[in-house]
Amino acid sequence: MNSAISNHQPLKWLFTLAILYTLYLAQSLFIPILFSAFIALLLSPSVKLLKTFYIPRAVSSVVLLALLVAPFSFLASELVEPAQKWAQLLPKITVQLNQKIDTLSNEFDNKKQQAEAEVAANKRKEEGFSFFGMFSSNKPPSKAPTKTDDNSVEKHIKQGGIELLISGLSSAPIFLAQCFGCLILILFLLIYGPSVYLAARSFPHISNKKKLDSIVYEVQKVLSKYIITISVINFILGAVTAIAFALLGLDDPILWGALVGLLNFVPYVGSAISIVILTLVGSVQFGLTFFALAPAFAFLCVNVLESQLLTPMVLGTKMQLNPLVTILWLFFLGWLWGMLGVLLAVPILVSIKLTLERLNLFTHWVAFIEAKA
Repeated sequence: MNSAISNHQPLKWLFTLAILYTLYLAQSLFIPILFSAFIALLLSPSVKLLKTFYIPRAVSSVVLLALLVAPFSFLASELVEPAQKWAQLLPKITVQLNQKIDTLSNEFDNKKQQAEAEVAANKRKEEGFSFFGMFSSNKPPSKAPTKTDDNSVEKHIKQGGIELLISGLSSAPIFLAQCFGCLILILFLLIYGPSVYLAARSFPHISNKKKLDSIVYEVQKVLSKYIITISVINFILGAVTAIAFALLGLDDPILWGALVGLLNFVPYVGSAISIVILTLVGSVQFGLTFFALAPAFAFLCVNVLESQLLTPMVLGTKMQLNPLVTILWLFFLGWLWGMLGVLLAVPILVSIKLTLERLNLFTHWVAFIEAKA
């Protein structure tokens, strides 16, 4: 019996690797489907409610989807100009920061050499070995970077910024096509999803249909609440942060407020990325001074209030996920599907947890996902 189990172990590992390889290769298929499914779950209760008022699903789906897309489209159109401005400034900003760092580094090296020279001179005076400077230990000063070297570095950085901009512009049509495909898929899921679900529910191998209905309803209810709540919280976070940036005199506060609100959809990691970006932006606008840390510090204060008070109070314990497990899951889906995988990580993990709970399967994995500190 033990030999039979051991023979099946390689097959299990091969099957797992095959699944991972398929998920990685087919990410362009799975990511739009999952994203569209979550948005459809979010809008489905409203479509169902409007149907009780004899409004056709097609009409309500189009109206709700338009109401959802319109604010984001307006915000994106308003942020295009400042985003382009900062994108054009990126090579110059990089060069300026590189020059400032080189200047500070050269000053530090000069001071260090002067201190070493003074120590060596004092030591020679004390020991009396300064005879005609024959035993002098002065080292030749390090060669300062020439203007040609600085120009070559500057050209290299600018070339990298141009290549990054060209890469982003070349991938824009693909991204827009994927967004359009997601909108079409969301619309069809809202209109025809219930009928397809009822048809799939009648398959003979599905024995416990009530349990399936309860699982779908629970996942839909919890995920709808999660997506709506997190979206409202992140909107408030972005708005408050933008107001704080405006009071600090930071350029384009709405752009940075929208950015931190979007990144906050990624737990823990998004906040860290926001702090790094805001530190960079502050150092560019205010110089390498302590005030350059003011935007990052202001966001950190608002983020602590949001993450420690507002979010736990609103979401409660239903969405309880262990922070370490969440971070590991974010890294895993980030490795598998990139940034979009990171954005979808928490809804996918919540769906897995709820499904396992309702089916009473792998209870040890459920306890692992929501392990309490």
